Amino acid sequence: MGLQWNARDVARLPEAYRRFYSAIQPLVGRGRIFADPIRTLAYGVDASLYRINPKLVVQVRNVSEVVEVLKQAHACAVPVTFRGSGTSLSGQALSNSVLVVAAAGWDGYSIAPGGESITLAPGILGVEANQYLKDYGRKIGPDPASINHAVIGGIAANNASGMCCGTADNSYKTIESLQVVFADGTFLDTGDPASREAFCKAKPELLAGLSALRDEIEREEELREFISRKFKIKNTTGYGLNSFVDYQDPFDIINHILIGSEGTLGFIARITYRTVVDHAHKASALMLFPDIGSACQAVMQLSRPLVAAAELIDRVSLRSVEDRPGMPEHLKTLPEEAAALLVEIRAEEREQLQSRIGEVETVLADIPKLMPISFTDKKAEYEMLWKIRSGIFPAVGGMRKPGTTVIIEDVAFPKAGLGDAVLALRRLMNEHGYQDGIIYGHALDGNVHFVFSQDFSTQEELKRYEEFMAAICRMVVEDHQGSLKAEHGTGRNVAPFVELEWGPRAYALMKRIKDLFDPQRLLNPDVILTDNPLLHLADIKAAPRTHEIVDKCIECGYCEVNCPSKNLTSTPRQRIAIQREIVSLQQSGADEARRRRLESDYEYFGEITCAADGLCETTCPVGINTGSFTKQLRADQTTVRGRKIAKFIAGNFSRVSSMAKLGLGGANLAHSLLGGVMLGGLAGGMRNLSGGHLPKWTPWMPKAGSSPAPRQEVANERERVIYFPSCVTRMMGPAKEDLDQRQLHEVMLSLFAKADYQVLLPKELEDLCCGMPFESKGYFEAANQLSDRLETVLLALSEDGKIPVVCDTSPCVYRMKRVMDKRLKILDTVEALHDLLLPRLAVTPLDKTVALHVTCSATKLGLTDKFKAVANACATKVIVPPKVRCCGFAGDKGFEVPELNESALEHLAEALPPDCASGYSNSRTCEIGLAERSGFSYQSIAYLADRCSKAKR
Repeated sequence: MGLQWNARDVARLPEAYRRFYSAIQPLVGRGRIFADPIRTLAYGVDASLYRINPKLVVQVRNVSEVVEVLKQAHACAVPVTFRGSGTSLSGQALSNSVLVVAAAGWDGYSIAPGGESITLAPGILGVEANQYLKDYGRKIGPDPASINHAVIGGIAANNASGMCCGTADNSYKTIESLQVVFADGTFLDTGDPASREAFCKAKPELLAGLSALRDEIEREEELREFISRKFKIKNTTGYGLNSFVDYQDPFDIINHILIGSEGTLGFIARITYRTVVDHAHKASALMLFPDIGSACQAVMQLSRPLVAAAELIDRVSLRSVEDRPGMPEHLKTLPEEAAALLVEIRAEEREQLQSRIGEVETVLADIPKLMPISFTDKKAEYEMLWKIRSGIFPAVGGMRKPGTTVIIEDVAFPKAGLGDAVLALRRLMNEHGYQDGIIYGHALDGNVHFVFSQDFSTQEELKRYEEFMAAICRMVVEDHQGSLKAEHGTGRNVAPFVELEWGPRAYALMKRIKDLFDPQRLLNPDVILTDNPLLHLADIKAAPRTHEIVDKCIECGYCEVNCPSKNLTSTPRQRIAIQREIVSLQQSGADEARRRRLESDYEYFGEITCAADGLCETTCPVGINTGSFTKQLRADQTTVRGRKIAKFIAGNFSRVSSMAKLGLGGANLAHSLLGGVMLGGLAGGMRNLSGGHLPKWTPWMPKAGSSPAPRQEVANERERVIYFPSCVTRMMGPAKEDLDQRQLHEVMLSLFAKADYQVLLPKELEDLCCGMPFESKGYFEAANQLSDRLETVLLALSEDGKIPVVCDTSPCVYRMKRVMDKRLKILDTVEALHDLLLPRLAVTPLDKTVALHVTCSATKLGLTDKFKAVANACATKVIVPPKVRCCGFAGDKGFEVPELNESALEHLAEALPPDCASGYSNSRTCEIGLAERSGFSYQSIAYLADRCSKAKR
């Protein structure tokens, strides 16, 4: 199975690209160089409004590969663009040439004593860097809103900031050193004296050119003061000319000019940051004002370190979230001109926090307010306030008209003129037909975001957007001396306006900087600097209606961090982008051959390797479950015969499950007789001969399961609970090498007995199933047939929901809670342990290190904290591998598409310490894959709880 390499795709490339491919293929390998239509299309999107498909995609995994790729690109005169996670909002991660993707392997880091600094590879997520520093009470300075999804390379290359770091703690201000690969493949480590010495010999002309620019700026006092003034507010428009004002040493200048250069001057291979304090105490307040002017007047009285953040939110923004669950009711009653400030205060000590709260209340006492200021230091309460801020952008994205593109722009003004500037911005939005657009931002830094949706399907709409952008740029630069880009990077959509903001003299310096670092202009052409005044209107992505499940997708890429197939085939964002292209080709009737190729390749690239776990929904700002979309595609592709077979199985479930048990029993017998090595070889050979159609055998293949006898009698003096063993655990028992050889139902009944519960078990248990396996295959009718039958049985047995129902498999619980009668109180194993069982048991934690895997369904059910609490109650040390999310086993895909499970768990073994010899989860099929990848037993967490507990009386 898989996508086959098609040499004709390379043969169709221009001659320079064919030479480039031939040159790098021996080092990188054919498996990480793509020229086929589906993968070049998949990497042709980022979070911006543009789509540009590369001719070649190259996945690089280390510095030596980057050096060789750039050497050969330089020799072949082939342009190159670098890409991290593709969360860029301005089109800087796109290319119509060679796209170099920092794929797996860029995750090394080291921390200096005390956590005062940290050295990071470019593929580490910003949130991961902060996790590494947590025990030191430190964090990195940059705090972009995308920190959970953006990688360090992109954060540094774009000088991304956020609500708290301002201009004092961004990458520019906190960088110590970096490793960089230049356009011709030359490598430099600015923190290594030997590397600097070698660079002096290799690149004397670059160092001399930087020194000359520094001296030139120093001599021109007016220019120097202009540059300094421009960077007193946030500014990522053009290159960081402040590097030549703030620093003398050419290597210091290199360190800082690379920050915010968006991959146009070199590839950042590693960066060392000075860290900042991560304050332990926080409090927030949503301050409501009668108008924008009053809110901005309040901002004038606030500054760091008194407050950490002050987020401006206009009335349209507040209206977009006021109906969401948990929002304060008084938001709906605000007048039309109202505005808000969401203010956060941070401190190292609680006394300091209270002192700062009092000081803020004092300095704002005379400013008109709609309600008195009220700070809260309760975590749940201030997190709810910040949901107002975080919900604004997705609200606009989710409410936009299908087929339109959501655009988020990013400007900054001197704080003294913020009120007038924001009012001018609102007037321009209204005048150009963007009344529904919203305005919010980091008011403490004069940084304003404005978000609107745009239809690009007609020339009239494109013209409206062109005129609006031109008017905005003139207003920001000429009327308010602001920055056209504050923190999102210049990219493509502001590149035509860089000279407008900086003027001819400073713009000429930027061109000279580019020529010093990249004389052939091969690195990320048209980003930051362009000769095309209409570049921002070119290559705008289409957003045709594709399916109601995915039409709201804004292609931000926030889904990708959770996707188990992201390093194997595609991500949710890429699946949606490909489906949009297929629909567009269907509607236009153009390029039938391309459409057919995309549809054919999508079968493996997008559908077969989709785990359909739905974790993408948990981080998607507009709540899209691409797994549901995949299931719908599967349903659309089912045949009449297939649906009949599914209904037959559903109607004869006990007989079919008996056959499955028989097969597992035979496999276990063969394992016992032949041994794992011989059986593995035979099974692997048969799978190869079948072309991958036979399921993969693993030493952790379970034995046949069994079912407990039904229990209907009630002892009234004892509390009752219904136990429904899922069909998965009834069919699949423990594996030959599992630590505990009992069936799961034996363990669950043991726990219920020790906790003094009367257990009820449904009659005709072998006929019952929640339908989850059928739903995942797209057989919705059969799935509902089974879940309806189970619902009827459980309603009757539970007396219409009076008695709680416990199911031992989390994916089944997720479906049951979603589709069944809401009167039923359905509990997962973890919920039952946490809420019902452990409080009634005497628990002595095992003095062992155990691994814990929180399944994707448990995550979606909101059980992560309870899962960890149960494990920590039962063992002295619990390991939750930080980079492991969905295991990718996905029901039976671990047998049919084992490479998905292998890719999803590539970081599992490295996260497990040597003293860890057992793992726990709550899904039998997931446990099979986890055991194979770790090399030791994974079983239900119920086994752990039963092992360490006894009855209290």
